[in-house]
Amino acid sequence: MKATTIWTGVAMLATSPIHAQMVIHPRDIVGAAIASDIVRDRQAERAARRTPYAAPGHGPIATATAARDACAAKALDQAGPDAKLIGKARASSMSTGWEVEGLIALPAGGDLPFVCSVRNGSVSGVLLRR
Repeated sequence: MKATTIWTGVAMLATSPIHAQMVIHPRDIVGAAIASDIVRDRQAERAARRTPYAAPGHGPIATATAARDACAAKALDQAGPDAKLIGKARASSMSTGWEVEGLIALPAGGDLPFVCSVRNGSVSGVLLRR
């Protein structure tokens, strides 16, 4: 008797006007997905404008070691895919953050010194000296 009651309820729900209001059309789903992608892209662009030199994967930089690692990664990224860090970069304390200096080996030969500054918890600039 319980199974009959359940099936009767399902049949009533399927034919009721409430059911017609619950139907979601595929075009609505696609439209929502496109709108979501647009919003996500715009948010990423806003975040990039607010912190143009943020070091992804390093989080807020609060120590000299984190400053050294973030600056070295940023300098290597700017120098090219086959560049390698020579030795360890040196981080010097400043009143508002750190200044990091290091040396990069280029794949074509030669060394490239870099200077980087970290202010307010993120990389604020990288200078490769050619």
